Amino acid sequence: MTAVPVTIGRRMPEAPVFAPGSPLVDTHSRVHRDLRISLTDRCSLRCTYCMPEQGNEWLARESILTVDEIVRVATVAASAGITTFRLTGGEPLLRRDIVDVVRRLSAIETADGPVQIAMTTNGIRLPEVLDELIDAGLARLNISIDTLQAERFAALTRRDRLDEVLLGIAAAAASGIRPLKLNAVAMRDVNEDELCDLVEFAVGSGAELRFIEQMPLDAGHTWDRNRMITREEILGKLSERWTLTEIPGRGGAPAERWSLDGGGTVGVIASVTAPFCGDCDRLRLTADGQLRNCLFSTDEFDLLPVLRDAQATDAEIDEVLRRCIWAKLPGHAINDPSFLQPARGMNAIGG
Repeated sequence: MTAVPVTIGRRMPEAPVFAPGSPLVDTHSRVHRDLRISLTDRCSLRCTYCMPEQGNEWLARESILTVDEIVRVATVAASAGITTFRLTGGEPLLRRDIVDVVRRLSAIETADGPVQIAMTTNGIRLPEVLDELIDAGLARLNISIDTLQAERFAALTRRDRLDEVLLGIAAAAASGIRPLKLNAVAMRDVNEDELCDLVEFAVGSGAELRFIEQMPLDAGHTWDRNRMITREEILGKLSERWTLTEIPGRGGAPAERWSLDGGGTVGVIASVTAPFCGDCDRLRLTADGQLRNCLFSTDEFDLLPVLRDAQATDAEIDEVLRRCIWAKLPGHAINDPSFLQPARGMNAIGG
């Protein structure tokens, strides 16, 4: 059987027939090499820019992909040129089988060698499982931290757990896993006075701080462009403390990067004011088996019927991957008056 994409507001272009194993290329000649796999929509925090504190409608447990299903999709994707799998959520460490997920994904081989496994986490469970994750094949780690102030953290995340996040960061710093990156969403009247403090903390932890412009991905759809701290404002604030030297060779990476005089680096992901859509090489798989070709897409391609059809072949999974990629637009259109925010919140899409 072939999955039918959910289409909202526009007709999907028909993809040409590609041979299985050929690169995942869209209509704008972008070759896709990165698959972001959300393992759950649940999280141990309730960040105001992501989730409401109460009343969340969680994905049905029976719809959540099993490890076997995740590995099957990943194996097909790797045969078509995907080389990096980033595990996200929600909070991926809430999956009890997280070590098994990493171990089995890291065993996947491509024509150019083994795939690379990365993870984005809030860090709370890292001290418990990090050694096992590294042994299983975890190669890269991003940890989210928006403030170093306990009261501010509790107000922002609606949970008093900053000490646990800091212990997770300390465990990652001591482990030697590199690159280690700390992600911070820059927010007006929330943490704009901590930008330099966050960078200094990251450098001291052997990590790179990456500031992220706040995006319209909150479940409550309360995002306000006028409240967003822009790339230029971030760089202006950092320039008061450091001389910034741009690092060339960004490629398809989401972050622009600068070296700091005195040592260390910093990155900025400016999805709103300086979109990098023209070089995007990412594809997303939600925890309930929906393929998304853009973080801001209003369209999804349902893999679940294929994965749970005993007669379905890997070629059918490959076909859905290619249809999803072929329907990818040139950009997310956040700056267009016609832009529509995705119905799913960030926790249900995956970072």
